[in-house]
Amino acid sequence: MSQYFEIHPQNPQTRLIQQAVAIIRQGGVVVYPTDSGYAIGCQLGNKPAVERICQIRDISKTHNFTLMCRDLSELATYARVDNNAFRLLKNNTPGAYTFILLGTKEVPKRLLNPKRKTIGIRVSDDPITSELLAELREPLMSTSLILDDSEFAESDPNDIRERLEKLVDLIIDGGHRGEKPTTVIDLADGNVVIARQGSGSVEPFAGL
Repeated sequence: MSQYFEIHPQNPQTRLIQQAVAIIRQGGVVVYPTDSGYAIGCQLGNKPAVERICQIRDISKTHNFTLMCRDLSELATYARVDNNAFRLLKNNTPGAYTFILLGTKEVPKRLLNPKRKTIGIRVSDDPITSELLAELREPLMSTSLILDDSEFAESDPNDIRERLEKLVDLIIDGGHRGEKPTTVIDLADGNVVIARQGSGSVEPFAGL
């Protein structure tokens, strides 16, 4: 049975954030709110937790995983980015975007796309996410919580609890969220490719 924390969406309770991070550091799988629906995540280097997420989401190890970062200061550690790409990230983060970039050696190989050696990078402006990452002090291995081949991210914490409370270690209830996952911008090959149109506007990338 998972833990279930009701955390204020604008003013997250420090005590609950600390408890949530303790669960993550102990190898836990956590469902948490973002600015584009709910996501599911775990500690970056925890292989068993990543495998559990793959089972819950019914995805293969070739799935494009994402590192949820607190801000762009962590970028150079985990992704290779040229000046043009950095400018795009700087102008559009935080926000409802996932950027596909070439990963560095700091990213566990099992999280990289096996063919392209890429990783998703994401900076959310959600207060709960921001406080979690500030306390964790490293990126959270993450993917949108999309179940049963749906096109949409899970948005209702009560529905999530009913379906996943025996499969995850923690569900953070941050209120009802939107259903659209992030817009995915692929920058790995030096070009700007809109790989998925989601909750983030594609207008800043039009014509690039």
